[in-house]
Amino acid sequence: MKKRIGNLWKMAALAVITAGGFQCVTETSPESVFEINGMQAERLGRGLVAFARADTSIYLGWRLLADDPDDIAFNLYRRIIGAVPDNDWVKVNSEPITGSTNYVDKGSDYDFLEGNSPKIHEAHRYRVTKIVDGKEEEMPGGETFVFFMLGDHNYHSILLNDPKSSVGKVGIGDLDGDGAYDFVVLLNPLQYVDPGTCEDCWYRSRDTYKLEAYSSTGKFLWRHDMGWAIETGLWLAPFMVYDLDGDGRAEVYVKAGEGDPRELDGHVVSGPEYLLKLDGETGKVLQKRPYIPRNIEKQRSYDWTSRNFMSLAYLDGKRPSLLMQRGNYGIIKIEAMDRNLKTEWMFESTGEYENCWGGGGHNIRIADIDGDGRDEIIPGTFALDDNGKPLWSLKLYHNDGSEVTDIDPDRPGLEIFYNIESRLPRNGLCLVDAATGKFLMEYDQPTEHVHNQATVADWDPAHPGMELWCGPDRGDPEQRPFLFSAKGERLSDSFWLPGSPVWWDDDEYKELASDGKVFKFGGDTLQWNAGDGIPVDLFGDWREEMLAFPQGEIRIYSTLLPAKNRKVCLMQDHQYRMGVAAFSVGYSTEPQLGRNHARP
Repeated sequence: MKKRIGNLWKMAALAVITAGGFQCVTETSPESVFEINGMQAERLGRGLVAFARADTSIYLGWRLLADDPDDIAFNLYRRIIGAVPDNDWVKVNSEPITGSTNYVDKGSDYDFLEGNSPKIHEAHRYRVTKIVDGKEEEMPGGETFVFFMLGDHNYHSILLNDPKSSVGKVGIGDLDGDGAYDFVVLLNPLQYVDPGTCEDCWYRSRDTYKLEAYSSTGKFLWRHDMGWAIETGLWLAPFMVYDLDGDGRAEVYVKAGEGDPRELDGHVVSGPEYLLKLDGETGKVLQKRPYIPRNIEKQRSYDWTSRNFMSLAYLDGKRPSLLMQRGNYGIIKIEAMDRNLKTEWMFESTGEYENCWGGGGHNIRIADIDGDGRDEIIPGTFALDDNGKPLWSLKLYHNDGSEVTDIDPDRPGLEIFYNIESRLPRNGLCLVDAATGKFLMEYDQPTEHVHNQATVADWDPAHPGMELWCGPDRGDPEQRPFLFSAKGERLSDSFWLPGSPVWWDDDEYKELASDGKVFKFGGDTLQWNAGDGIPVDLFGDWREEMLAFPQGEIRIYSTLLPAKNRKVCLMQDHQYRMGVAAFSVGYSTEPQLGRNHARP
């Protein structure tokens, strides 16, 4: 397939003006944009990483990119600064590397590192070059140092400014345009209280939410105080990290207010509300516009109207749009905006669209569900077309979780697995056709509240397609979890999923990560020190890392297993990338690959 690659946008001069009390910016006038197959994309570097293994070898991994030619090959070079004698770059591989995008260097000698100290050692360096048509070239992101950790602890650590701080949510994007992923974290003002629980919502908190940005190398970039107008609670402080304007650097979009409008109970029912665009590298406010208006006078419960979400979608199949959502359990309002934050369309679950009323979930799923090359939006138990018009509604009201991907490879298109929080006479669990909402699997028993997030992945070779799992119905006295095959067959009512599904070795099945271990389903442990967190492909080859947040820290655990194959990095699968963008709002769940790419 032919790949189209454009240049980075050249920005017109930025002019900040004041109009009607809002900060505005002149529209960008790009000459061209970096594209893959006609779609705006991130310009990623090679993402080379190197980890010392317990046997003193060095594991190395780097990205295969979507625009790489099929016959691309690679060379690896090593340099140890300060060794006796000092050396220049030495090629590690005897022949160009073609079969994979990782390598285990068994010829490295790091005895001089004073006992393999548990830290990054910048003296021990590697670089990877590419070979195309017999010509060798260096590449952005093609050089790195080695992460040395005692006991084979294979993680990259970014220390937060405050060692006692607690991360509530994370946004991932290239803030500085160097081709590596940086991090924007929402610090939890409650410190030791889980920000994902509703028990911490709607009271006068002790502190405000803050956003902090850190580079891929751990450098602190900036802090943004969201202020007292942002209420305490996971649902009330949405932000999004992505390169919407196309200049090659991700921006940060965040909800904002003014002053301290909190009521005694912590509710914010008055005062202006805004959407801010922050410069990703500096945190400076670039643009300011009104947020979606409140629905308080129309709602039965403050909870129903105060939930806020953001998301991204390529509504025209070429350029990203930003989505704002307000409301979840009753009236749902969604506004789509272009790169200049101008409204493209608005949706409200009233009037002719009342069948979508109360159908919001705990996150927004983005996928091309009808195969037209443009993204659709699945806010919960209904779906919107790229123009904001409803495609279908299940009329099942609020769902606790959902996953959208090619669950059943024998069927064309995508499927959605739901678990429903609302009390229902049937279909508290269901599998539906994503394009039409047609039920493919129906649970015919009454349910009170099917909780725990829906999880779909192929971890068991015994069954074709993916396995579907979620926790038990709250009304079930025996608390039996649910496990189904892709065909809708209930496989077990006693199986508790022992971890997060993650691609860790090089076969087509996912492994499971739990209690710091990664293991095959029903089989061997592959790695003992792999952390617990969210699976996401942040660097290295196509396999996923585990992103974790111990107190005062961001940790990224990597596989140390060499692969015998090579595949394009997962972050260049569009639906997967939209799923990673959603980590900063709602419940964070495993990102899923898109149409025709359920397996990497």
